[in-house]
Amino acid sequence: MWDQDGRRYLDGSSGAMVCNIGHSNKNVLTAMRRQMEKSTFGYRLHFETEASEQLASKLVGLMPDGLNRVFFVSGGSEAVETAIKLARQHAVSTGQNSRWKVISRRPSYHGCSLGALAVTGYDPLTAPFMPMMQDMPKVPAPRAYLDGLNPDDPATGAHYANMLEAQIQAEGPNSVLAFLVEPVGGASTGALVPPNGYMERIREICDHYGILLIMDEVMTGVGRTGAFLGSDHWDARPDIVVMSKGLGAGYIPLGAVIAGDALVAPILETGGFAHGFTYAGNPLACATGLAVLHEIEMQGLCANAAAMGDTLLARLKSLMQKYELIGDVRGKGLLTAFEFMADRDTKAPLPPHLNAHQRFVDLAYARGLIVYSRRTRGGTEGDHILVCPPLIANTQHIDEIMHGLDASMAQFSQDIHADLKAG
Repeated sequence: MWDQDGRRYLDGSSGAMVCNIGHSNKNVLTAMRRQMEKSTFGYRLHFETEASEQLASKLVGLMPDGLNRVFFVSGGSEAVETAIKLARQHAVSTGQNSRWKVISRRPSYHGCSLGALAVTGYDPLTAPFMPMMQDMPKVPAPRAYLDGLNPDDPATGAHYANMLEAQIQAEGPNSVLAFLVEPVGGASTGALVPPNGYMERIREICDHYGILLIMDEVMTGVGRTGAFLGSDHWDARPDIVVMSKGLGAGYIPLGAVIAGDALVAPILETGGFAHGFTYAGNPLACATGLAVLHEIEMQGLCANAAAMGDTLLARLKSLMQKYELIGDVRGKGLLTAFEFMADRDTKAPLPPHLNAHQRFVDLAYARGLIVYSRRTRGGTEGDHILVCPPLIANTQHIDEIMHGLDASMAQFSQDIHADLKAG
């Protein structure tokens, strides 16, 4: 990307982990122009549109078996709202009115609307609005690296998954509607990959208690982790899939919620889904999404994300060996992150007042590299940097990203050590 002064930037975070096929793809822009010449709007209660029907059919073909109903929205927050309302209305339609609690994790991020915030575990975003919403129960995210546990040991996965079962029992199983989870953590946990056995165990627990498993694939979906869905890496079939970001890929606002007939049919039989948005199924958005999926398929970008992700992760681990302030490196596919720590052995974070995550982003930006940052530990401390280039990234892009990270780390380490020494 170039700014108005001609300065060049490499987008090392795909914007906000959204521009999965890069910027200004000619085939996508052509498809958008073609659709604009036909129609830019057709309200879903008045018309079926060719674009929305084709995109829905394409998405269903990419889903686990049985997920064959699609509801389009314009973004991630709308998608999460839609999913939890779909789950609730299914419960009401099937005589399970007592089920309304959606358990999620802490930390987590699921959107900024009030319903999505209620299932978000990130204090800086939720605290100001807590009096205005129904807060939902949370269980700890499986941050094995912070707890000194081996993520490769299935006992670690069971340890964290069993916290879900304990929470279900504490809430009362008949009151719990769903468990909402990011297959690989996003901005709130910095590309957190679940420990072995975790995903399979949460599927077993949800089945045992009759609870819906909702996969928030807003960031992990559409190839980001090296598979079309992040949850495809594990034997943990979702009941509802939530998608956005990479589906519109930065070309247009677009998201989707995908479920199966078993959920949708009872709702339709009892009056229909009491929910909707003006731009749901917008033909221009859907034509764009279809073109994005075509590019991902034709260019083999899921496989490229897997291969380039392995390269990037290995290079980040080498960077960790060079700079002691990097305390952990993690990720899957082209969803990767590294976390700063004052001490690797104790996992002590850098002092929050140093504002380390933003300082590093600014240093990289000054060098023409765009990365993304947040705080891992509830949003108040534990600085991490997300490195998530578009799925079209090649080895030359990885080289340039690593050069920018290395140069930025050299300056960052010097500055932080000076600040720590000064107290």
